[in-house]
Amino acid sequence: MSIYTLTTILVVTVPLFLYSAEPSAFGAGNLNNPNPYGLTNSEKVLLENKQKLIKNQTNLRKVEVKSNNQANEVDSIRERIDGLQSIVESISRKSQTNKLNLQKLKTQNIQELNSSNEYEIRIGNMIQENKKSIEENVKNIEKIKLVINELSILIDSINAKYITRDEFNLLVTDVNKFKTLIVKELKKKVVPVKAKKTVDSTFKNMSNGDVATKAKQLFEKQYYTDAIKYYKYLIEKKYRPAQSHYMIGEMYFKRKNYADAISYFKKSVSLYSKASYMPNLMLHTAISMDKTGDKNNAKRFYNGVISKYPNSKESIKAQEYLDLLN
Repeated sequence: MSIYTLTTILVVTVPLFLYSAEPSAFGAGNLNNPNPYGLTNSEKVLLENKQKLIKNQTNLRKVEVKSNNQANEVDSIRERIDGLQSIVESISRKSQTNKLNLQKLKTQNIQELNSSNEYEIRIGNMIQENKKSIEENVKNIEKIKLVINELSILIDSINAKYITRDEFNLLVTDVNKFKTLIVKELKKKVVPVKAKKTVDSTFKNMSNGDVATKAKQLFEKQYYTDAIKYYKYLIEKKYRPAQSHYMIGEMYFKRKNYADAISYFKKSVSLYSKASYMPNLMLHTAISMDKTGDKNNAKRFYNGVISKYPNSKESIKAQEYLDLLN
């Protein structure tokens, strides 16, 4: 039984007991009197118990009030701890990479150094270098923003340095015309060209979706010559032209025809620059530039892949190629 419950019972029962006792003359023996007098030994014990119970009841209420106040303070402290915890977790994530690098360096030093003095000196130097690295990382964040803005400038650079597909087709047309004239002179007859009708009949009764499906199947089987015809047909029909240009660029890239690959990659980007295949497109553009001797633009595109798609597999490949260039 709790103190509060015992107190309540006694407070109720004590007055009843006193009421049943025979009152003394002039209020003697009245326990309800603020200053009772003429008490018997039994009445004194009852009065003392009554006063103790009242005091305990008052103290109990004070304890309950204090407990409630402490509970409120604990809730407030917990809220502050939650806020601090989120800040600590944010700081912890940012410093995790530096901690791992430092631990790696410490492990290497333990294996390499024979002297404790040399070990302490090198650890001190590494700590200083790590601090500098942290400062440089802050600066690199700003540089990354600039690199992203430079990507659009790089696209314009491609336009300026590489022949467009239309220009290439025009050149081919001129060469074909020259060949035709030579044939006329030698054979005195004209060979009719029916390629266009043959191509058109290939796609007869086929929807654009069917052509796209067939083109993908040919690409997966590495029948690139036929696949290119299908994708060019889709470009003429303006059916997903950005993806069709990208796929043709991929086939030229696999054939190591890097100049044509760059031309088609460039056109794909100009049509839609947010496609899911952009990391691969940028990486293959950089490799194509690298293979054709344009090392400076290749480096910029490698860095662009690393900064814009840091968590992609293309970023890892770009870093490998960039290390070879450096």
